[in-house]
Amino acid sequence: MEAVETVDMAQLIMESHELSTMINQSREVLEYLEAKRRMEADEEVQRLLLLFEKKKEQYEDVQRFGKYHPDYNHISKEVRELKRTIELRDSVQAFKRAEDALDELLYQVSRTIAHSVSDTIKVPSNNPFLEAQGSGCGTGGSCGCSVKKSS
Repeated sequence: MEAVETVDMAQLIMESHELSTMINQSREVLEYLEAKRRMEADEEVQRLLLLFEKKKEQYEDVQRFGKYHPDYNHISKEVRELKRTIELRDSVQAFKRAEDALDELLYQVSRTIAHSVSDTIKVPSNNPFLEAQGSGCGTGGSCGCSVKKSS
């Protein structure tokens, strides 16, 4: 029988701290933090977010009655339009791009770690296209899915 070499848990934790330090010093994290700072400093975005919170409360109130509430269509439209207005702000778009880039980095690191253990480990992502690329159902094919794992 072949002897299995184990890793000292303290060493593993030290290595994970080194990895997290490297991630925190990455371009993706720096750009994310800068974009977040710019978005939070954007007075118009902050004003719109406060307004959005108020409209969202109104929306939740009319949701209880659904389309039968007399203000349902009006409030629903206002919420959608306000959300779109916020999303079109340059600082919000820059933040979303930086957030997506950081999410991609974290996904790739997680996927590398998980797949070094086994290709059948499912790695969650905020991007459904990455999840579809990375794995099927995660059960080793018992569901009969035909999604191929990419390397």
